[in-house]
Amino acid sequence: MVQQTSIQPSAPWLRLDVDDSDWTDAEVSSLVRWYHQMLLIRRFEEKVLDLANAGLVHGPAHASIGQEATAVGAMSVLGTGDRINGTHRAHHQVLAKLVNAQMPGGFDPLHDAFNPGMQGSVRGLMAEIMGLKSGYCGGRGGSMHMRDDASGIPGTSAIIGGNLPHAAGYALADKLLGTGNISVAFFGDGTMMAGPAYEAMNIAALYRLPVIFFAENNLYAVSTHINEQTRETRLASRGPMLGFRGIECDGMDVVAVHHAMREARRTIEEDGGPVLVEALCYRFLHQSGARPGSEFGYRTRAEEDVWKARDPLATMAARLKTMGILNASDLGTLDQRVMEVVNTAADSLTEMSGNALRIPDHLWPDPSDVDNQIRGDLSELKGERFLEIEDAPADTRPVKFMVAASEVIARAMEQDARIIIMGEDVHRLRGGVSGATKGALERWPERVLAMPIAENGFVGVALGAALCGLRPIVEIMFGDFCLVAADQLFNAVSKVRHMFGGGFPVPIVVRVRVSPHTGYGSQHSGDPSGLFALFPGWRIVAPTTPFDYIGLMNSALKCDDPVVVIEHVELFPSEGPVPADDRDYCVRLGKAKIVRPGSACTLLTSASMVAVASQVVEETGADAEIIDLRSLDPTGLDWPLVEASIRKTNRVAVIEQVQRGLSLGGRLTQEIQDRVFDYLDHEILHVTGSLSAPVVSAPLNRAALGGAEKLKAALQSLTAVGG
Repeated sequence: MVQQTSIQPSAPWLRLDVDDSDWTDAEVSSLVRWYHQMLLIRRFEEKVLDLANAGLVHGPAHASIGQEATAVGAMSVLGTGDRINGTHRAHHQVLAKLVNAQMPGGFDPLHDAFNPGMQGSVRGLMAEIMGLKSGYCGGRGGSMHMRDDASGIPGTSAIIGGNLPHAAGYALADKLLGTGNISVAFFGDGTMMAGPAYEAMNIAALYRLPVIFFAENNLYAVSTHINEQTRETRLASRGPMLGFRGIECDGMDVVAVHHAMREARRTIEEDGGPVLVEALCYRFLHQSGARPGSEFGYRTRAEEDVWKARDPLATMAARLKTMGILNASDLGTLDQRVMEVVNTAADSLTEMSGNALRIPDHLWPDPSDVDNQIRGDLSELKGERFLEIEDAPADTRPVKFMVAASEVIARAMEQDARIIIMGEDVHRLRGGVSGATKGALERWPERVLAMPIAENGFVGVALGAALCGLRPIVEIMFGDFCLVAADQLFNAVSKVRHMFGGGFPVPIVVRVRVSPHTGYGSQHSGDPSGLFALFPGWRIVAPTTPFDYIGLMNSALKCDDPVVVIEHVELFPSEGPVPADDRDYCVRLGKAKIVRPGSACTLLTSASMVAVASQVVEETGADAEIIDLRSLDPTGLDWPLVEASIRKTNRVAVIEQVQRGLSLGGRLTQEIQDRVFDYLDHEILHVTGSLSAPVVSAPLNRAALGGAEKLKAALQSLTAVGG
């Protein structure tokens, strides 16, 4: 007979409630301080909305009015060393964290004035929201992108779901570095439906990371009600579903939030993380701006009135009066003090022009700085030892391409304990699918972290870890999978330094396997170099020889910019000389190499196509100069060498294997036109693949790629008499 047995989740899922006794048991000084912080947040955001209505905020202003208790209750258990991030609606969390970092332990809001650091934090956040140069990110982040690492805010993310992997990465760094700190990712109910949220929570659970995922369930993702987003509206259930504790609490009650967070922190300290906290709350206004949601028709005034009756600020003021902690005069004094702080900040950022407020010209960022801090200047590499194969000692030995990869990565990990490896199957198969992690596995298996099939998630975790002291190497198994991780690779990693004003490292290396010739078909054969080139925060290297792999990988691992290393599978079995006992040298980023000198034309190529170009030139007898670009990012390419060659030959072709749509050649062609047009005696030729992606059928696969026959045709055109 069929039997059905109820299955319970392996982790607890609970609702945490408080009553009057919990309020009575709370320290009076804490209650006053929490109320003061909630009041500061409310008045600050009201002032921001006033400034927005006056046209002084360029972009959205996502107010958290109504949700102040979640931020203050959460921050009540965090120290300055603990890290937070948030999403587009993060003023309340960021302001509380900033002020707490500047607040002395015995601060009494009724009697103590804001010190300069506290006042500066209010001004700095307001300036950032207004896009001014004195903001925390120099005005580049605005309302939705805010960072102050000294206060424990590595950076908020406006992409829904994007911040959860980052917080897991902060926690990974804290765990491996033994700091004892925890991290908190704040997000809304809508974010819970996004894939990266689950990827991050699953990875955090897998590695028991000290992170709290804090869901502010305010019932609406813009205008879509929670009932229209998911069948299971109890969001704390997602924690037990993935094997860790879920806690639901009343987000309109600061004491309830405090106890939920205290329980979450206790759980992490005693049993390991993560923990999911769901705070039930309500935003009083629309998604952005000062109008209520009811004016847009997706909720009623009656519903809003029910929630406004539970306004965390008003109900706390009434409770503190009833408890005899604050009287009406005290409440008025606190409000007056807060308004003075907020108005002082606003007054310092505005001036009257006739009857209207304006922003003084001297407060704006200099427009000429718009491209500064996209990435660094490589000054961190100035003291390194650079080497080319021609200058190598005579004592060399032949090494296969991927053996060189394994050896240099292991050697780098020996020298720098901050380097970790992340990726799918990197902990198995005697060094992952390509063998690159073999040496690391043999010596530091605890720093080789197996990841689930969740590229977007673990790239985001790597970014968070890189921002907090680690230097991750991320393996992407196939080039096409970069599209799966595109949000983190391009919206996050590429933009993070510039978006937050620069001045900090983003040391992440992404290894990408490229195998267009193997018959793996259209979804496993792409070369994403041209895609990465669209985002100038990335440096792109494509080693051709084992010697270059060692040198370029060392440079990438010492670089404070994100670097993608393109590894062509065709090169894996190749062999080349490397110094017998030296795996510490570097090859300069942005330094190309003349593989074959010539005077008839210039061939710009890289990786597996270098050998193809060399073979074709030998077969045809063309006097072509072949340049192995090695560094492919257009803003870091070796233009002096390329321009000198073209001025000599007056003819150039860009040689690639990849399909035309993903190719880098179009971008390089435009750059060449701009730089050396007057020296060209022939149109710039671009040898590349077809419009289609590579497919499985062998003849179609060959036809889809750039190769020897297409290069021969280009050479014939370039070297024809009168051509």
